[in-house]
Amino acid sequence: MRVVALVQARMGSTRLPNKVMKLMMGVPMIELLLARLSRSKEVNQVVVATSVDERNTPLVDYVRTLGFACERGSEQDVLDRFVQAGRAHHADVVVRITGDCPLVDPALVDEAVRRFKASGVDYFSNVMPPTYPDGLDIEVCAFPALERASRETVKPFDHEHVTPYMRESGRFKTASMQHDGDLSALRWTVDESVDFDVIERVFRHFHPRTDFTWMEVLALQREKPELFESNERLARNEGATLGTGQKLWKRAKQVIPGGNMLLSKRAEMFLPDQWPAYFSKAKGCSVWDLDGHEFIDMSIMGIGTNTLGYGHPEVDDAVRKTIDTGNMSTFNCPEEVYLAEKLVELHPWADMVRLARTGGEANAVAIRIARAASGRDKVAICGYHGWHDWYLAANLGDEQNLAGHLLPGLEPKGVPQNLRGSVLPFRYNNFPELEALVREHEIGVIKMEVSRNMGPEDGFLEKVRRLATENGIVLIFDECTSGFRQTFGGLHKLYGVEPDMAMFGKALGNGYAITATIGKRAVMEAAQTTFISSTFWTERIGPTAALKTLDVMERVRSWEAITQTGLMIRAGWQKLADKHGLKITHWGLPALTGFSFESSRALEYKTLITQDMLAKGYLAGNSVYVCIDHTASLVEQFLAALDPVFGVISECEQGRDVTGLLKGPVCHGGFKRLN
Repeated sequence: MRVVALVQARMGSTRLPNKVMKLMMGVPMIELLLARLSRSKEVNQVVVATSVDERNTPLVDYVRTLGFACERGSEQDVLDRFVQAGRAHHADVVVRITGDCPLVDPALVDEAVRRFKASGVDYFSNVMPPTYPDGLDIEVCAFPALERASRETVKPFDHEHVTPYMRESGRFKTASMQHDGDLSALRWTVDESVDFDVIERVFRHFHPRTDFTWMEVLALQREKPELFESNERLARNEGATLGTGQKLWKRAKQVIPGGNMLLSKRAEMFLPDQWPAYFSKAKGCSVWDLDGHEFIDMSIMGIGTNTLGYGHPEVDDAVRKTIDTGNMSTFNCPEEVYLAEKLVELHPWADMVRLARTGGEANAVAIRIARAASGRDKVAICGYHGWHDWYLAANLGDEQNLAGHLLPGLEPKGVPQNLRGSVLPFRYNNFPELEALVREHEIGVIKMEVSRNMGPEDGFLEKVRRLATENGIVLIFDECTSGFRQTFGGLHKLYGVEPDMAMFGKALGNGYAITATIGKRAVMEAAQTTFISSTFWTERIGPTAALKTLDVMERVRSWEAITQTGLMIRAGWQKLADKHGLKITHWGLPALTGFSFESSRALEYKTLITQDMLAKGYLAGNSVYVCIDHTASLVEQFLAALDPVFGVISECEQGRDVTGLLKGPVCHGGFKRLN
């Protein structure tokens, strides 16, 4: 009976990159592991099983210089990698060891192999249940059982983690060995840098010996527990419990500041440590994560970009035709003219259009044109604190304007002094505050949303329009979010107040990158006096998507449908709140509807909703960005699933501990607004 120990190792570790080759006491960690494992008397051969990923080439080369075999297989399908490696080395029995366990004890491996042989089972381990320290995991299986598992299971999880199907399917004979006492809380594995530090202290203590036993390590931990304290907070087998998206999120934060390109999509904004984070597919109002799980998106629908639903067939077909005929050339794309004409047709007060691809660009373009047109640099802005920093590059620095209004870590730094103080915030519906800014400063531009969390009161928009006209100020309505949700065009059409400029984004391309700044001719022609230009503002996909999106919107009257659905959701939330004796406050446009609990535990409750609804197959929180695929029956099912969660929250308001119900940290808060 030929016993082959397969050491699962790769360089692309999510949490500690290149860990298997990281030097420990001057020696790559994988060498220490292989040296210890090779002392096993029951194992005929030790083989490293890594992947075809090019990053593993240094590992392969080094392992072979040590005299060990190394086989390369699938990066994701580790089960198949094991089958191929076992087959290449004529294994009758496979012992699975992971490359993050350098304290593997050859005597313990021998004991497991002998018990496997004596028991006559397909699978044997010391992890069912775990009673040995994490880092001493040993799994032994018959090679035919390994091949059978690879053939039968189609679950990505089983193929990634090799043995779950053999352990859990009930189709294999299994047995296990356990230690007399439960030592499973001890952490001797290497997943993160603090783990590495702990294990290196162990090797340093026993140096120059490397043949110390696991019982000697246990005695050391009992004698000098301070050597092991730094990684005690980490959970056992976290890698096996995290989804693929959660692992990738941890990896992303190592190479991308903040983890991604948009604050609003960070996992911590939804469900820290549990949010799937990445999608493999999106269609209608459904999203599939990297593990193939489907969720109904009753959340932010791509941050409000897809009012026609994900992957609308007509929009996507139009984009595919553009890709087939060419997206970019030395010539201009005709679609930019057609789109400009359509936007002017929808807004007769406007004469000209500049296109861009992102909201940040549209804001910057609008401000630069408006400043050039007015001849004055100062901007009065009403909106989220932080917009002046992200979009306008003004980066306010005085404590009065910034203190307490940005999320931790977002305070502006390294900003030229001459840009600070050029953007002056005012609160929505507070006309005297704006009037004072205009009186005290040389304001050239007023930039504001028409409405978002509340509507205008006491003729606010009319007063702003009159103030701008009387003082030669360019009035910009930011419709990047509100456009095409309650009217076919800008929300300002609903109130009958016309700006000098307006910007559109989000819903304009139904998920494709396109934004537009429109305005009166006298203002827009000022763009000729300042350099406003970008290569990728001339690509063809964005305008193509926008034209088809507007065509579909107009035909199905999408703004009416999503407004009615939003009102239905809002009424459903209120009905649940009344049923369970909860107080909530509604906010947002109907198609961007949201609510807040009137409670000091509001963030905890929001986190609980996301956690419990995720388990039921919904992406949910305390807001819904509505699309036309949110049907009445789907909304009813969503509210029915939400009902018991509201019931639990009611119990928490009466004294039940909500923190005990949460499986991870509380989500981060959103932005503060100038209301």
